[in-house]
Amino acid sequence: MEIRIKKRNGQYEPLIVEKTKKMVGLACDGLEGCDPLELEMDSRLQFRDGMSTQEIQRILIRTAIEKVIRTENGADGSEHKSTNINWQFVAARLLVFDLYKEAKINRGYDQFGYGDFTRLVRTLTSQNLYGAYLTENYSEADLRELGAYLKPERDLLFNYEGIKLLADRYLIHGYNGEVMELPQERFMAVAMHLAIPEGARRVSYAKQFYDLMSQLKMTVATPTLGNAGTPFYQLSSCFISTVGDNLWSIYDVNQKFSQVSKHGGALGIYLGKVRALNSSIRGHKRASGGVIPWVRLYNDTAIAVDQLGKRKGGAAITLDIWHQDIYDFLDLRTNNGDDRRKAHDIFPSVSIPDLFMRRLEARGDWSLFDPYQFAQVMGRHLEDTYDETDDPAFTRLYEAAEANPAVERVTVQALDLMKKLMRSAVETGTPFIFFRDTVNRANPNKHDGMIYASNLCHEIAQNMSESQLLSETAVTRDGQPEVLQRLKAGDMVTCNLNSINLSRVSKAELKTVIPLQIRMLDNVITLNQLPVAEARITSDKYRAIGLGTSGYHHMLANLHIAWESQEHVRYADELFEEIAFQAIRASMELAREKGRYPAFEGSEWESGRYFERRGYTSERWQKLKADVRTYGLRNGYLIAVAPTGSTSNIANTTAGIDPVFRRFFIEEKKGSFTPKTAPDLKADNYWYYKEAHTIDQQWSIKACAARQRHVDQSQSFNLYITPQVKASDILKMYTEAWREGVKTIYYVRNQSLEMDECTSCSS
Repeated sequence: MEIRIKKRNGQYEPLIVEKTKKMVGLACDGLEGCDPLELEMDSRLQFRDGMSTQEIQRILIRTAIEKVIRTENGADGSEHKSTNINWQFVAARLLVFDLYKEAKINRGYDQFGYGDFTRLVRTLTSQNLYGAYLTENYSEADLRELGAYLKPERDLLFNYEGIKLLADRYLIHGYNGEVMELPQERFMAVAMHLAIPEGARRVSYAKQFYDLMSQLKMTVATPTLGNAGTPFYQLSSCFISTVGDNLWSIYDVNQKFSQVSKHGGALGIYLGKVRALNSSIRGHKRASGGVIPWVRLYNDTAIAVDQLGKRKGGAAITLDIWHQDIYDFLDLRTNNGDDRRKAHDIFPSVSIPDLFMRRLEARGDWSLFDPYQFAQVMGRHLEDTYDETDDPAFTRLYEAAEANPAVERVTVQALDLMKKLMRSAVETGTPFIFFRDTVNRANPNKHDGMIYASNLCHEIAQNMSESQLLSETAVTRDGQPEVLQRLKAGDMVTCNLNSINLSRVSKAELKTVIPLQIRMLDNVITLNQLPVAEARITSDKYRAIGLGTSGYHHMLANLHIAWESQEHVRYADELFEEIAFQAIRASMELAREKGRYPAFEGSEWESGRYFERRGYTSERWQKLKADVRTYGLRNGYLIAVAPTGSTSNIANTTAGIDPVFRRFFIEEKKGSFTPKTAPDLKADNYWYYKEAHTIDQQWSIKACAARQRHVDQSQSFNLYITPQVKASDILKMYTEAWREGVKTIYYVRNQSLEMDECTSCSS
């Protein structure tokens, strides 16, 4: 009986085994230890009449993946695990071949592989899947030139997890889910979009941007990768907003949160100005419900307005450690207590001043205040001060309030409060930590504002302030009633990210790669279609960007640098100094070309204080300092190291600055099991991939501090603990991080907990 195979176009043809053999041979070609015959045998393919080519492909892909980690028997009868990471690339090639076949059918061309790029752009534009601005800015000749520049062979750089993630989440699909766009075309569409502000040079820059992305030398943020080239191009990852102590501001931020979440962004919210539980309202004592009801409001918005239907909305809410509601705030995500005062979908963060840490070390008392009553009596808002090196303004005001009997307070032991914080961290992974004095002392734009909080992933540190309602007027125009509002716009921060893949970019290459990445990020600001008007104003004012890194542990392992070593700390210091130098120089050169950011005058960039604080005294730094004073900077904030959770998977490297969780493991998702390994895992780097929960965290803190000196914003920095770690050791981690000058702490990743990952800041 003849066996017929169902093709992708729905037609049937007789089984030709040689076709399958040829495909498997192509997938294994040049990959050491990957025998095509072995794959065929292990797949146990049993052809049957009516079997589809897609089913055959799925079986082969699953078999290849399962071969990444194998259990073998030793000579003594014991079992051990062995790995061959090349099978990940076999599975990736098979999936790429699958995409080629789907695109060929859906787009109506004959050849295997890529089709006509010009035709694709025109087609997707007509279907409203690409923005019309692509064809408006690129001529037919430009499109042909860029299409000819595509490098399909770079699809071979993907491992299976990377290409599957890119295909599932980022490639443009038709309205019925059909494959329309292929990987190199997505990279080119992003590159073309980000090159539009370059005018006559846009084709040249599109090629250069494309090369960086397609060679996996860098990753762009999740919103940029998914939205660039499309009709709605919201390209920012996160936003940060400040809530004033009034009902209008509370709901104004909630509305902004809903708009941000609708378009795929997450939000950082500073709530420290809102009065505490039982504070007075308009002279009525004990009338206030405190901050917890408003946290729950934002929690409900996070659930109701999800991120483009892909995941629930995300928000980090920051409260000061001197706020009287801090104890309830620390219980938001825990499993004990009154569930009516919980907010399990919000990520709490605590803002901590130096004074608290000093009192903690001295085992002293700590006073909790109601910010409203404090300001009424003292005539100043405590949250609007911080301790500068030569002016401890916060400490002075705080201690003056403690000495004033008219200021109501609750007195607790600093250690008792810290124990409460640590219990929450061990149980839930949160709160995140924001060392406010450290952050604000290092702020290069303190002349124009203050930093109260960070974003969801805690790598952004930029000036922020609340918007204010000035007036609301009812008018009639053209016979129609209208309500006109006048607002004083606050600083609403936008988080614009991309990351250097340190596993593919050498220190010597940074001087060519970073200027292109800075240019791309600056163009994101120019192009960005932001969902909130205040964000546009702030973005234009500071032109703030966040150049980050991924592949950090991957790089260290390949360089044979042990994580727990002074060599690691020294290399981190040298590497990030070079990153900082090249980033500042690139922004200075952009300022010469396109103009400085509007808030430059009066900044520590202009005065040179930024360079002095960091001890940049070498000849090259002094020259750069002088050039910055002369020409300015294009971007008021430059470097922020994001988590890069999903995009680092696409680039087949380690995430952000984190160590690997496991050298190799089996991941279970929705009933399927996928073997995964550390990138490039082999015998000579195996022991340099020390696993996160086995690392002495003091070495991680030292390395973070070494990097922080050169990072004008912050780093998404995690601490890793096991259930066996003592409370005293966790306390030591916090105090050492503060002493060493670490600005923020993201999760405390307990080995026994699973953490919600933020994809918004992935870059």
